[in-house]
Amino acid sequence: MATLYLVATPIGNLEDITLRAQRVLAEVALVAAEDTRHSGLLLRHLGLRKPLLSLHEHNEAARIPTILAALERGEDVALISDAGTPGLSDPGYRLVRAVWEAGHRVVPVPGASALLAALVASGLPTDRFLFLGFPPRKAAAREGLLRELANEPGTLVFFEAPTRLPALLQAIATVLGPERPVVVARELTKVHETFWRGTAAEAVTAFAEPPPGEIVVLVGGAPAETTTPAPTAPEVTAVLRGLLAGGMSASEAARLLARLTGLPRRELYRLAQGGKE
Repeated sequence: MATLYLVATPIGNLEDITLRAQRVLAEVALVAAEDTRHSGLLLRHLGLRKPLLSLHEHNEAARIPTILAALERGEDVALISDAGTPGLSDPGYRLVRAVWEAGHRVVPVPGASALLAALVASGLPTDRFLFLGFPPRKAAAREGLLRELANEPGTLVFFEAPTRLPALLQAIATVLGPERPVVVARELTKVHETFWRGTAAEAVTAFAEPPPGEIVVLVGGAPAETTTPAPTAPEVTAVLRGLLAGGMSASEAARLLARLTGLPRRELYRLAQGGKE
């Protein structure tokens, strides 16, 4: 059975190519690449000469029949993106679905990922996170998305273009709050790799001018709400006794305490009556 391999490639540092990725790229009959010129440079660096087929967001549907035909002939195909793991905020999921439906194998070849590299080095919680790709370009849609995420407890992870970074940070500070923790990871694995950490308000000032390079923005999740523990039975009884001693009727005391605690008024009334109606 022919196989479609999803091959992760370096996000900057060419030393991050895996031995398995090199072997698979050497063995497949065809490489589908987001930008054939960019990927051609990588293949030449690896000493490989392979047929390249462009596959990007504008032509993915049109390329699927060509790739399926190659698989039907028994030829293995590799899908790569310009950098990192293909299909992750890049074209590819329609192809993967079509290959599965046609009865061929799909095999991931893991490797570099800007998402995971930024997350694990950010210092923000990693036990729960939400990857959101590139946020909307228009301000209203961008702020609407952030409002939907206002109560999300997990770390939020975005990709963003340098020119749109100031607008995104301003929206985060406005919608999610100026004190939200923010990390801006830039040029990961490259010579000028940097991690900036601070609050959303500080980020707005720090990146008032768009910085160069490829950027990942991480935002701390919504802070846990502080909740008052439910009162214990002895505490409720003591409060009721105090209210009754102050001249309040059992019905009035039960109604007031129910409103304050959320406990059933009927049960509080019975307690005020000493267990009697």
